[in-house]
Order: sequence, then structure tokens, then C-alpha cells
Amino acid sequence: MPVNTKEIADRINALKNQKNAVIMAHYYVADQIQDIADYVGDSFFLAKKATETDADIIVLCGVRFMGESAKVLNPDKKVLIPEIAADCPMAHMATTDSIAEMRSKYDDLAVVCYVNSTADLKAASDVCVTSANALKIVSRLPQKNIFFIPDQNLARYIADQLPDKNFIFNDGFCHVHNSIKADVVKKAKELKPDAPLLVHPECKPGVVALADYVGSTSGIIKYAGESDAREFIVATELGVMHELGKRYPDKSFYPAGPMQICPNMKKLTMEKLLHVLEYEDNQITLPDDIMRDAALPMEKMLRLSK
Repeated sequence: MPVNTKEIADRINALKNQKNAVIMAHYYVADQIQDIADYVGDSFFLAKKATETDADIIVLCGVRFMGESAKVLNPDKKVLIPEIAADCPMAHMATTDSIAEMRSKYDDLAVVCYVNSTADLKAASDVCVTSANALKIVSRLPQKNIFFIPDQNLARYIADQLPDKNFIFNDGFCHVHNSIKADVVKKAKELKPDAPLLVHPECKPGVVALADYVGSTSGIIKYAGESDAREFIVATELGVMHELGKRYPDKSFYPAGPMQICPNMKKLTMEKLLHVLEYEDNQITLPDDIMRDAALPMEKMLRLSK
């Protein structure tokens, strides 16, 4: 006989309290997981909260790089993820060899690593950024040459606003945001001409150019709350619709296109969350040298974003 959702939730909460665990969830995971989490947010929010918790166990409900980030910032805590196979393809779309090559080619170079990346890439970089703080952090760097990895779309969005910097672009992308097409977005705008278009900067430049607002997931949520508009077109992963609906039930939100789903984020389920709390498997472990070296750009991000 299958266990119902309430029973699973009750067992999760009991285990969380028993083991002094904290549940952190990204906006892109399933609605039920967002609802039971202690903290829900984007990559930057979760990274920051991970440094502030006094829990013994962090359960990171997201993809693997998020669990790695939490472990890097909390080397003495146990970090678990409900699904070890939930990975982000973009996190692997750069190499330490390409970083070494750029360091040999360019003087006065800063390697800027989007937090959506593996711990190995972070360890080889100078500073990490998220979509919420990339502009602020890169603008504060003294180096003129910026090798921005792994996402080329976010890099181009930041480069357009910092013409005094020389950006070297990496051939990486988020397959969810990259699949949102400008012609499809234009049709969505035609159907809802009064609805502002809210775009994540991981989208292609042609989609970004159509936007009424461009920003991180948390930025999109904030903008929707502050706007007088009653309807919005959203160009990011559809998991954010749950938070938008909860916060602003008197407003309507529509996807910009048909395929705004991250299959890796959706691999996480309540049953897997319960399992990982019960058995404490799927633990994130990293070599000591990688944790040490990756912590430096992560900590620099937290300092420069203040």
C-alpha cells in the first residue's frame, strides 16, 4: 500500500528534528519539496544560507553542484542530496585545461566561475558568481580580461554591461534556458501584450533583448511583486511558478515557451528525500585539496557580493 504524501511529510519532519538536519531547496524542484523545505531559494541564497546554519546535516534539494557548493562551504558538516544522479550538464561544460590555456594566453586575467559548475572548476578559478551577483562582482574585479565559465549566455549579458572589460566566452549553456526561442517568445508576447516578459540571463541574447526585466530567479520573483502588472510571461524553469503563485495569488503567470523543464531537478521526489534522511546515503564527499581550493573563490563571492 503506497504511503500518502502527508505521511511522508510527517516522517521527513520527524527525522529532520531528530537528526538536527536542515532542508534547502532550489526553486526548480517539485512543489511538495519546496513546501517542506526550511529554505527555498536560488543558487546564491542557498550558498549563503549554507554558511549560516547550525544544523549537523544539510539536505540540499537540487542538482549535484549545489550539494558540492554546500560541502565546500561546510567541510565539517554532512551534506546529502536526495538523488545523486541529478546533475547539471552545464556544470561540466568547461575544463581545467581550458582555464590553464587562457591563463597562458592572457595577462591580467580573472577566471570567473558561475556557481553552476563542478567543484573542480571552482577550485581552478579566481572567483565564483551567480546570476544574482555576477554584474556586481565582475565590475569590482581589477582585471581587464575575464574568462567567464561555463555559461556563455550569462557571460554575454554581463559583458554587454561592462564594455571596459574584455570577455573571453566559453562554449557552455543551460539546455533549458538555451532552448527558449525568440520567435516563440514573440508569439507569447503577442498573446499577452500587456504582460511584462521576465527573462533569466541564461537565455540567449535574442530572448534577453525582448525582455522587460532580466534577472536571477529571485530577481524575477521580486520584480513580479513590485510591478503593478497583473499578468507576466516567464522565461525560466517552470518550478518558479510555484513560488510566484504562492506569493502573488492575485496575479497570473504564463510560460514563454513549451519546454521550460529541467529533467534533473525533477528527479527529486518526496520519497527520495525521506530515504536520504533515513539512511544518510548520497553523501557529498570531495578531496581535501579540491574543497580547500574551491572554498577560496566561493568565499570571495560572498565577500564581494555584500
